[in-house]
Amino acid sequence: MTYWIPEEPCMLPSNASHQVGVGGFVINDKNEVLVVQEKHFTPSLSGLWKIPTGFIHESEEIFTGIVREVQEETGIDTEFVEVMAFRHVHDVAFQKSDLFFVCLLRPLSKQIMVDDLEIQDAKWMPLVEFVEQPLIQEDDMFKKIIDIFIARLGKRYCGLSVHQLVSKFDDKLSTLYFNTVDDPNLNCQAS
Repeated sequence: MTYWIPEEPCMLPSNASHQVGVGGFVINDKNEVLVVQEKHFTPSLSGLWKIPTGFIHESEEIFTGIVREVQEETGIDTEFVEVMAFRHVHDVAFQKSDLFFVCLLRPLSKQIMVDDLEIQDAKWMPLVEFVEQPLIQEDDMFKKIIDIFIARLGKRYCGLSVHQLVSKFDDKLSTLYFNTVDDPNLNCQAS
């Protein structure tokens, strides 16, 4: 409950307008992708092996949130590499807009320990097998994300790296994600 004192339109937002989600591509040295099957899913997604996903907590950074989500769901410790792409869609859960960041992560451990509250199963799947899943092949957006991921593995695409800076506007430490490649003719090098 609020009351705007000035005799003009209220400038207070009604409530949160967006939710922020993350998904993590974790690929090991055998060219296998860390994938999960959700415990609770719509029937149309039955049998789908997907990348670990989740929501960012309040006051949590994207790069720490995706590392946390992957660890919670699979037990795999990872290191954030970069944001490869993000999606913005409107009118999803609770009529909110959704920002979803697709991130590349480097595995720091190998042993999977499934979170049985959310996840039915998890495994390391060969990249070729992951890409060939019918549900992935039928989805235009996910096929594009796979194209970006494969281009990144081939060092033909550079994502957005994390840089923490203080701004004079608010004197707070901010996280800025940007591409650090100066020469567009250079192949992107893994960090």
